[in-house]
Amino acid sequence: MSVGNKISGMSGVLYIIKTGSTYPAITGRLGDFDTWTLAALGTVAVDTCVLDAEHGAELPSANKCAGIIVTGSHSMVTDSLPWSVALEDWIPSLLEANVPFLGICYGHQLLARSTGGEVGFRPGGKEIGTVPVHLSPASADDPLFRSLPQTFSVHAAHSQSVLSLPPLAVRLAGNACEPNHAFRIGTSAWGVQFHPEYNAEIMKFYVMEQGADPVSDCFNSGKLLTAVTETPVAARVLENFASIVERR
Repeated sequence: MSVGNKISGMSGVLYIIKTGSTYPAITGRLGDFDTWTLAALGTVAVDTCVLDAEHGAELPSANKCAGIIVTGSHSMVTDSLPWSVALEDWIPSLLEANVPFLGICYGHQLLARSTGGEVGFRPGGKEIGTVPVHLSPASADDPLFRSLPQTFSVHAAHSQSVLSLPPLAVRLAGNACEPNHAFRIGTSAWGVQFHPEYNAEIMKFYVMEQGADPVSDCFNSGKLLTAVTETPVAARVLENFASIVERR
């Protein structure tokens, strides 16, 4: 499906690559990964289109892409499902063409694995809830993060993570539990482990669904729900990415 408007002189489409769906219990009321992402992007001066990779949507060639966002998923990257492997194999063609790319959670891990990083289950257990992240010095001149404060709150919900960054990656953000919350490859591809598209209501639902699962020692499971807040600074990551796509 397509939404948004294209302005004169701009070519290509901003594709939202959907890699899974949220819980059926909330899709009717709150939407899904793709609708959350589009809402957080705001008005974008380029056509946008959602492609459901999990269900076999054809992936476009790099020259048709103004930008790419790969969503989160309930699948695991290490399961190497056929549709996921196809997506992973497609990513290098985008990097070679300098197509602006943003991977969120699952997409973050796919970007890492497609460029030589290691993805797997977190040894310390799940990271979930509203958590702080701290920017690295390299973020000071990074177009996605340089306008953000050094420490800010994000929403997280992941059992797997990027255990080792790709050889050419620049680490941009992390915290005590998850050192690789954000990184960049080259000049136009980013991965963020956290969810800039989540709001507090979505995060609370995930905590209620998954908070009983093994959680990292960094967190007090009993306080996860009460600690959930809105994360407006994290949401600016998607707005900044939209600006990068528009300037391309």
